[in-house]
Amino acid sequence: MNLYSCQIDLKHDAKALAFAKAVDDWMTFLKSRGVIADWRLLRRKLNLTSGTQRDFLLQIEVDDLSQLDRAFRLSGQKDEHIESLYRAVNALVGQADFGLYRPFPDPERAERMALI
Repeated sequence: MNLYSCQIDLKHDAKALAFAKAVDDWMTFLKSRGVIADWRLLRRKLNLTSGTQRDFLLQIEVDDLSQLDRAFRLSGQKDEHIESLYRAVNALVGQADFGLYRPFPDPERAERMALI
């Protein structure tokens, strides 16, 4: 499992509940197509974060990098329905930071370590 992490601030006029609904529609679609394993949307609580953290955290689980690649390929297709789902989310995002994480130690590394 790999975790694609997105820290997001909304545009000033964007509504948080509209964003949550748009993300739910988009992620549910991606999951139904099998290009992501799971996802969760979180919002910071009590403004308790460092200055570098954004308001929302979207975590997207993928089994491997080939699944993530399929998600990106699907997202880039010229299809009216796909474009409208993506646009509904993207139109509300003001700023975003992204990162890709993996379990550590990963199974391959744990196997090598066990051999030492």
